Amino acid sequence: MGVFFFFKLLLSSFAFLFTVCAFLVVSGLDWESVLSLAAHRCIRALKTAQGEHAAPPLYTTLNRRACSSVSTPRITTHYTIHSRDKDPRWEGIEMERFADEADVVIVGGGPAGLSAAIRLKQLANEHEKELRVCLVEKASQIGAHTLSGACLEPTALDELIPDWKERGAPLNTPVTEDVFSILTEKYRIPVPILPGLPMGNHGNYIVRLGNFVRWLGEQAEELGVELYPGYAAAEVLFHEDGSVKGIATNDVGIAKDGSPKDVFERGMELHAKVTMFGEGCHGHLAKQLYKQFNLRENCEPQTYAIGLKEVWAIDEKKWRPGRAEHSVGWPLNRLTYGGSFLYHLNEGEPLVALGFVVGLDYTNPYLSPFREFQRWKHHPFVAATLEGGSRIAYGARALNEGGSQSIPKLTFPGGLLIGCSPGFMNVPKIKGTHTAMKSGMLAAEAVFPKVTAEGLDSETAGLHAPEYAETLKKSWVWKELHAVRNIRPSFHNYFGLYGGMAYTGVFYWIFRGKEPWTLKHCGLDADQLKPAKECTPIEYPKPDGKLSFDLLSSVALSGTNHEGDQPAHLTLKSDSVPVQRNLAIYDGPEQRFCPAGVYEYVPLETGDGMRLQINAQNCVHCKTCDIKDPSQNINWVVPEGGGGPAYNGL
Repeated sequence: MGVFFFFKLLLSSFAFLFTVCAFLVVSGLDWESVLSLAAHRCIRALKTAQGEHAAPPLYTTLNRRACSSVSTPRITTHYTIHSRDKDPRWEGIEMERFADEADVVIVGGGPAGLSAAIRLKQLANEHEKELRVCLVEKASQIGAHTLSGACLEPTALDELIPDWKERGAPLNTPVTEDVFSILTEKYRIPVPILPGLPMGNHGNYIVRLGNFVRWLGEQAEELGVELYPGYAAAEVLFHEDGSVKGIATNDVGIAKDGSPKDVFERGMELHAKVTMFGEGCHGHLAKQLYKQFNLRENCEPQTYAIGLKEVWAIDEKKWRPGRAEHSVGWPLNRLTYGGSFLYHLNEGEPLVALGFVVGLDYTNPYLSPFREFQRWKHHPFVAATLEGGSRIAYGARALNEGGSQSIPKLTFPGGLLIGCSPGFMNVPKIKGTHTAMKSGMLAAEAVFPKVTAEGLDSETAGLHAPEYAETLKKSWVWKELHAVRNIRPSFHNYFGLYGGMAYTGVFYWIFRGKEPWTLKHCGLDADQLKPAKECTPIEYPKPDGKLSFDLLSSVALSGTNHEGDQPAHLTLKSDSVPVQRNLAIYDGPEQRFCPAGVYEYVPLETGDGMRLQINAQNCVHCKTCDIKDPSQNINWVVPEGGGGPAYNGL
C-alpha cells in the first residue's frame, strides 16, 4: 500500500510538471529558447560581476553634472528631516507633551493588535486582575485602513472567540469552489488543486477584512479595551536605560512649509510597561526599532509585494457566491512574481472582490503594478465576469513575502513586534490574517504575567518578554511558515514562475517542506531595479473606462483624504536625489510603482530641467515607495491622525 501511494504521488508530481511544460509550449517557448535565455542571463551576470568596480557610464556622469548645475527646489519640510530646534519660527512655542500611563499600549488596530488586546482583557477577567490596555490607530475609524483579499482561515478566530458565529462575526461566505489557472494572453490553462497544496481553501471564508476588523474592535471595546482611532503613533519613547517607554502621537497644526499654525498642538505621550507594535506591513516605527535594537541582524532581508484591489457589482447571472479564483502568468512575464484573485462574495448583492499582486523584487523600472492590474482585467476569462458590471471601490497595500527566514528578532526591552509588522504571511496560501491574530494572542499570553506581577524584578524599566518568541516558534504559526519557507525564493531561477511551481509540486506537495535546506532571497527589493537603458519600456493600452481605468479616478474610490496644509509625510532624506539619480538612471520609477499618483516629475518653472512633485494628499498608505525606491531616499512617516484612505470594508 505504501509503495502504491508513493507512485501515485510521483505520477501526480509529473502531471504537475507536465502542466508547466504545456504552458511553455502554449506560450511559444521551447526548451532550446529557454536554455538559450538562461545562458544569456548567465553571461550577463558574469559581465555585471566583472564590471562592478568599473567607472560609471559616461551618460550617468554627464547627467549628474547636468543635474547638479541646477539648484534643487525644496521638497521636504517635515520636522523629522529639518529640525525645529534651529528654526526661528518655532521659538517660544510650547513643546511640552501631556503624558498618560497604561499597563500595555498597542500600536495598530488591525487583526494582530486587536487580537492581542482582546486576549489581554480575557486573561485579566479570568484572573480577576485590573489591566489597562490602550490601542492607538492612525485611521479615523477602526478598519478604515484595512485592505486584504481576503480569504480568511478561521483557526486563530476559533481559538480567540469560539462563539464568533453567535456574536455575529461578518464571515458570510464560506468557500464552495476553488479555481486555479495559468493565463496566457488569450487562453487559460486550468491547474488542479491537489489535496494538501496550500492554495486549497476548503473550510475558509471569503471576507471583507475591514468589516471583520471593525467587528473585532467592537469585541475589544466590550471587554474594556480603550481604542483611540485617529491617533497616529509618530515616535518611540525610551527610558534612560534604553528600554522602550511607550509612544508619542503626532503633532497637529503644522503648516505645509513646516511652520507652526495658530492651532498647533503637541502630540500626547502614552507610557506602558510593555508596548506592542502591530503597525502592519513595513511599519515606520518598526523600522526605527530594527536599527535601535539591531533586530534584523540574524535574518534575511524582508521581501515584499504590492497588492491592488477593487470591488465590483456584477450581473447577477454571473454571480457564484463562494467561488474563489486564483491565477498566475499573463500579463506578467515568467521572471516577475505575481498573480491574481477573484472572489465571489455572498452579502445580499452580487459583489466580487478582485485583485492583483506583484512582487516588489521586479527588475524593469518601466513596470507599473497598477497598469498591469488594469490590463489583467481584459483577459477573456476575467472580462467575462466583469462585463456589464460597475466598479465601486479601489485600494492598495504592500505585503510581506519573506517568510520565516525574514522574520526579525521579535522582542526587546519594553516592547515586541506582532502581526504583519515583522511579517507572518503564508505566501503560497496568500493568507496572513490568521497568523497575525495568533501572534497577537501569543504576545498577550507572554506579557500578561509580567505586567500583572507584584514586585517583579526586571533588569530594565521597560519589561522584556522573550517568552513570546519562544512560544511562537513552538506554535502552529512557525510550523506552517517553516513548511512553505522555500516556495517564494524558489521562483528565483532561470525558469522563474514555472520553475517555482515545479519546485512547489515536488518539494512541498510530496515532502511537505521537510527538505534540509532553506533558500535565500535576492536581497532588498530596492536593489533589484536595472538601469532604464538596460530595459524595454512597456507599452500599456489606454483604459477603456469599462473594465480598465485611470489612476486618479481609482484613487477617488478609495476615499483618501489628508489635511492639505501640512508637511508631506513622504519625506526625502535628500531633495536632490530623485532627479539626479532616480530620474537619471531609472527614468523615475516612483511615477509607476506608486498606486496612487503621489509622485510625478514635472518641468521646472525656469524650463531648464525637471523636479519631483509629491502629491501627498493622494497617498493610500501602502508603503510601496519606502520599500521600492532604488535610492532608499524616501522615508514614509505618519501624517496627521485620521488622514489617509477611508476603505469601507476592503
